[in-house]
Amino acid sequence: MTFAAGLFIASFFINVAAPSLNIPRKSFKHREFHKLREENRELRRSVRELRRELEEMRKANEIRTNIEMSLPSFEPAPPPRAVHRKYER
Repeated sequence: MTFAAGLFIASFFINVAAPSLNIPRKSFKHREFHKLREENRELRRSVRELRRELEEMRKANEIRTNIEMSLPSFEPAPPPRAVHRKYER
C-alpha cells in the first residue's frame, strides 16, 4: 500500500511510463537497411559491368589469336657469312 501511494505521488512529478526507445532504433535500422540495399545494387551493377568487360576482352583475345594463327610464320633469313681475307692489297 505504501508503494502504491508513493507511486501515485511520484506520478505528479515524473513520467512513470516506460520510455519509448524503439522509435530511433527502428529509424536507424530502416536507414541502415536502405543504405545496405543501395550498396548491394551498386555492387551488382559493378559485377555486371566487369563481367561484360571480361567477355569483351575474351572475344578480342580470341579474334587476335585466330588472326595470329591464320598468318603464315616467316623465319628470319640467316645473317650473311663473314669473309675473312688473309691478305689485303
